Amino acid sequence: MKKRILITGGAGFLGSHLCERLLEQENEIICADNLFTGRKQNIAHLMNHPNFEFMRHDITQPINVEVDQIYNLACPASPPHYQYNAIKTIKTSVMGAINVLGLARRLQARVFQASTSEIYGDPEVHPQPESYWGHVNTIGPRSCYDEGKRVAETLFFDYHRQNGVDIRVVRIFNTYGPRMLPDDGRVVSNFIVQALKGNDITIYGDGQQTRSFCYVDDLISGFIKFMDTDDFTGPVNLGNPGEFTMLALAEQVLAKVGGKSKIVFRPLPADDPKQRQPDISLAKKRLGWEPTIPLSDGLDRTIAYFAQLLAGPAAKQPRPMKAPLKKLTLN
Repeated sequence: MKKRILITGGAGFLGSHLCERLLEQENEIICADNLFTGRKQNIAHLMNHPNFEFMRHDITQPINVEVDQIYNLACPASPPHYQYNAIKTIKTSVMGAINVLGLARRLQARVFQASTSEIYGDPEVHPQPESYWGHVNTIGPRSCYDEGKRVAETLFFDYHRQNGVDIRVVRIFNTYGPRMLPDDGRVVSNFIVQALKGNDITIYGDGQQTRSFCYVDDLISGFIKFMDTDDFTGPVNLGNPGEFTMLALAEQVLAKVGGKSKIVFRPLPADDPKQRQPDISLAKKRLGWEPTIPLSDGLDRTIAYFAQLLAGPAAKQPRPMKAPLKKLTLN
């Protein structure tokens, strides 16, 4: 059934893919973004779609729209961006959660919170199940993001218990793909951009720390399955349980891109987790979801995107997305 859906952070990396997918399902989309890390280029091909509306809005301020569902994705998600203005980051997580939950309560709308594997901190349990409470530094340079997301989860479950708000909370593990920002400081985009430019590949630490990488299309499928599932609030981990060291990832990127880049090592940043791998047993059981796109295939698609991006503005524009012909009307 066609729905009217608000997506906060809708011009960002994940948000723009979600807008696109939900439009393909013939929903009406309101994309709200303050464009701090979101980009109009990410949604330029959607602007003329009759079921798409862009609203420049900061989610720390109340928002008043009439919708059936809300996806709350608004928050910078990479360390350089969320540390740029730590106070703003935590306000986005906490005040943003309060604002979307208040709206959901008024509208009796189902509301989705994009939480993060960062709520597990530098984990002492591996892989991380949803039952693990985490090992987080409350006063470190990453705390504005980690603790902001933890408080947002608390707010979601308190609104659910106290006010009956229909919530969905997902914990997102490392995700990559087209529309990542080239300067976002995340390892996949860093390695690819450095390799394409012929620069040295920078690894922080000894390269033995691990991450699990989920391609964006798989993650978005999980989002929508979760929102379409009744009687399940989460939290639920979504990510790819395949685990890779930073050194193995760098070597795979170099092999695909070619060139003469070398791997160099730098000191590990404060509170950087040594290992990160999701236990997705709950997602398999309750959602019937697991990732399907191998890292090698996802890297090929992501490298192709960044190669076009670095080639210049004319090469990076996606084709306009059009509604099905039966939906087009003349005004």
